[in-house]
Amino acid sequence: MNEARITRGTADVVSTHSVFGAPCWVSLTSRDLEATQEFYTAVLGWRWRPAKLGEPFRIALAQRVPVAGIAAVASMWQMAVAWTPYFAVPSADEAVARVQERGGTAAVGPLSLPPGRAALLADRDGATFGIWEGELISNWETWRRAAPTFIRLHTRDAFDAAMFYGEVFDWASERPGCCEVHYEGGEVVLRSGGDVVARIESGALGAAPDPTIRPHWQVHFAVADVAECMRAAELHGGSVLSKGSEEAVLRDPDGAQFTVTSRRER
Repeated sequence: MNEARITRGTADVVSTHSVFGAPCWVSLTSRDLEATQEFYTAVLGWRWRPAKLGEPFRIALAQRVPVAGIAAVASMWQMAVAWTPYFAVPSADEAVARVQERGGTAAVGPLSLPPGRAALLADRDGATFGIWEGELISNWETWRRAAPTFIRLHTRDAFDAAMFYGEVFDWASERPGCCEVHYEGGEVVLRSGGDVVARIESGALGAAPDPTIRPHWQVHFAVADVAECMRAAELHGGSVLSKGSEEAVLRDPDGAQFTVTSRRER
């Protein structure tokens, strides 16, 4: 798709040509679609609708806003069960080449998943992320500004990571519409269209046995009651990895970890 925005009926379809470099979606690879839906409905109150990609895929809705995707392909594609952020790119092939040139790796793809193409990658410190080329979900701009999602990279060196991702995704370049990068309080803060869309912080240990300490992208969901989410997770087969007054790191029954954060702290 060569146009940044196509009008289809009364709705605008936004493509990755107009929001390149920005986080554009979060997705969970799971083994059991029904069990995954039951857990996240209990913990986060999500509802579900089918996805364009077919039977193994679902779209999660929070107050009717698309929040995340579920792909029950972990066993089929020999992939880890995990939450993964996806970044918008104008060319999946070029993005994969840039990652590999800078010491990262390509795990899966690019794959054709109409209406676009996707790949699963890892940066040079091992943190996994995805890329997406093509049309974004309907009302994507509403998702960016209103949906209760946020991503944070815990990595060895925030400034080195910002250089890696900046070169892959053209952050802070002279291209119109690129993401802005700021350094605030020891963190790298990424903005798209003026909105904070991601943060990068130092401190993760490359050889740590605990996956919550190794470099990784952590997906956060803003909730009204963190304590209630912890209780629901444990009641429905999940576990609490760490907790504080305003957020908690949870693990679903399949092993995927995510963070629930008080809505007022987002």
